[in-house]
Amino acid sequence: MKRIGILSDTHSYWDDRYLMHFFDCDEIWHAGDIGSPLIIDRLAGHCPVRAVRGNIDGNELRQRFDEVLCFRVEECNVMMTHIGGYPGKYSPAIRGRLYSERPDIFVAGHSHILKVMYDNTLDCLHVNPGAAGKQGWQAVRTLVKLTIDGKDVRDLEVIELS
Repeated sequence: MKRIGILSDTHSYWDDRYLMHFFDCDEIWHAGDIGSPLIIDRLAGHCPVRAVRGNIDGNELRQRFDEVLCFRVEECNVMMTHIGGYPGKYSPAIRGRLYSERPDIFVAGHSHILKVMYDNTLDCLHVNPGAAGKQGWQAVRTLVKLTIDGKDVRDLEVIELS
């Protein structure tokens, strides 16, 4: 069983509450637009971090992180990218790979809009954690936590940072 913290679009903004809310997490996933390597370094001081680069990330982060990351946690296959779209409206850059690999969990950021929904066509949980940083138009900054136990995803929690 693994407890996962998920965030995106920090845009170089650090908030101590990230770690306060992720205190019980075994891993943290960052879905891009990190902004500064210091964000990842601070998160990694708490627990292992998996991340993808976003469209605003500079050379250092582009060299450190891939555009798409596929991995397995417990019995779940996970695919993470920054620009992914939503069920029924996936980004053309990722759509083919999504349909061929069919992950159990698909994580994407970019829109700054929190959205968690199940894609019945892919039999996949789609998670966009919204934006954790202050850059952008979002009214509420958000984080997501969930538990992966074998093939089950449960205890999903949305955290609002006002």
